[in-house]
Amino acid sequence: MSDAGSDTGSGVDDGAGDRGAGGGNGGSPGSDGPRGADQERGDGRGPGGSRWDDGLIARRAAERAAPKGAEGVGAVRDGDDDADGLPALGGVYGGALRTRLDALHELVGLSRTRVENDALAEAGRVLDEAAARQRLSARHTVVAIAGATGSGKSTLFNALAGVPVSDTGLRRPTTSAPIALSWSEGSAGLLDRLGIPGRLRRRPLAGGAADAELQGLVLIDLPDHDSAVTAHRDQVDRLLGLVDAVIWVVDPEKYADAALHERYLRPLAGHAEITFVVLNQTDRLGTEAADLVLDDLRRLLDEDGMALGEHGEPGATVLALSALTGDGVPELRELLGRFVQDRTAPERRLSADVDAAASRLRPVYVADGRPGLGERAREEFADRLALAVGAQAAGEAAERVWRRGAIRACGTPWLRLYRWYERVRAHGSTDPRLENPVEDELTARQRVEQAVRIVSDEASRGLPGPWAHAVREAALRGACGLPEALDELTVSLGDPAARPPRPAWWPAAVFAQVVMTFLQIFGALWLVAQIVGVVEPLLWPPVLIMIAGIVGGPLVEWACAAAVRGPARRYGQDAERRLREAAAACGRARVLDPVAAELMRYREVREQYVTASGATRMAARIGGTRIGATRLGPTRKAGVARAR
Repeated sequence: MSDAGSDTGSGVDDGAGDRGAGGGNGGSPGSDGPRGADQERGDGRGPGGSRWDDGLIARRAAERAAPKGAEGVGAVRDGDDDADGLPALGGVYGGALRTRLDALHELVGLSRTRVENDALAEAGRVLDEAAARQRLSARHTVVAIAGATGSGKSTLFNALAGVPVSDTGLRRPTTSAPIALSWSEGSAGLLDRLGIPGRLRRRPLAGGAADAELQGLVLIDLPDHDSAVTAHRDQVDRLLGLVDAVIWVVDPEKYADAALHERYLRPLAGHAEITFVVLNQTDRLGTEAADLVLDDLRRLLDEDGMALGEHGEPGATVLALSALTGDGVPELRELLGRFVQDRTAPERRLSADVDAAASRLRPVYVADGRPGLGERAREEFADRLALAVGAQAAGEAAERVWRRGAIRACGTPWLRLYRWYERVRAHGSTDPRLENPVEDELTARQRVEQAVRIVSDEASRGLPGPWAHAVREAALRGACGLPEALDELTVSLGDPAARPPRPAWWPAAVFAQVVMTFLQIFGALWLVAQIVGVVEPLLWPPVLIMIAGIVGGPLVEWACAAAVRGPARRYGQDAERRLREAAAACGRARVLDPVAAELMRYREVREQYVTASGATRMAARIGGTRIGATRLGPTRKAGVARAR
């Protein structure tokens, strides 16, 4: 359709009609008046709480001033809800749809820093379109008529309008730009959103609305979706994402076209409740052939995953008609009337868009199992950190030092002198076997890194890719500086083996050992005095005293060693426990807490995703009637070879 011929015919240019009154309010030609900040209000009220409808203030005042009998047939007064029975412009989404949109908005906000923008682009577009559609007329339903070249969609468009609005003919493509047909006023905001200029906006009849049951319907005749002109296909793709419902017109030759099913019907299978599939040109077929083609069309739609609204069930409406002869057009008008008066198409469309966006986001938010850190994983992480800081070795060293101190304090002087000599000799030795290893620090760092890597893998197991990456990043950030922090922690706690505590009974044991040593010395001096003749000879008393000291010293040492075994073990275990708890607290603060925060964030977005995706279809909750499919004539379970 050429632009020059688009303004001819019996249809009335809606944009031109608006110019007469809109100019007094500063409105530009083809618009419905000034569009300021007040128009963004969802309650449809201007300054001071006064009602306004889509910027048509001046025209509404003029119509109210005119005599009631002077109004044209079917004339509609904007903003007069009592006169036309239509709801106010704009509105607020309620019920489950509002909850799902809020959840989707929260989901996108929580995921900005975790999920790539490309994955969130579709969800953001749905939210933008929901906000834009909410600000516009809630009393209108925008239905697009789409189809392939030669399918007869423009003919059907004219048949529904009752007047030749859209050009038809053999030249292809006939429709070069979308044409809007509105049965009631107040739809200018919606048409502005669709980008349809005022010169391409029509009304069914020159004097007013044509059918009461179609009040609120805005019908759009789209260009051919298979047009050779790329701009036409781009317009179809853009408008299909903005309209509230779509009527797909197919003909007996192209109803099985792969481009239609693979590019449009299959991806939009979730939008079945706002989809009409019309088999046109049945006048070219016999009754039996039309039934066969219609059955095959239903089979193809079923293969596309599109639910069919048969027997009162929700789904796509499928019917056959002939726009040229008018056969079946009244049934379609009746279905459209019920669909428009139901006034749930915008919410159904948005609900289906949210479903589609949630389906695309499923791999980003749905985990395979139950991710998280269990108590066992936390304990194993603490054990690895304790091994890295040498908690067990420190406890064993503390135990040995305490036992060694007790034995040294309670041992015989001669044995202590021998052990001192052994230590001096070992200290001056150059035996390489006695040198300290030089890789202890490196080994400890490697153990810390291994512990962090294992716990991050455990925490991210089963998570979707972005969240698993976020968990591992949090663990790695916490691991930076963790070995140094553990070293400082060890130094601050001190070496438990440096100065072990002395039990209260040690002085008594030392005194007993001194007594045993004194007995040995006293007996030895007595014997020497007898040998040199200082005292008279008496062998057995000094010998017995000397034997008592020699035997008593080792007995006291053995008793002390047996007595310190239990306290030394407890002291070593206590030293190991303190170092283990300190290392675990440091690892928890630096690694486990950030990982737990990421897991908590994932659980929050997962809950928002579950709410946004919805367990049941939103259309079932909105209320209103269901538009079922209508079969014209008997059908048969027979298939026809797919036409290509």
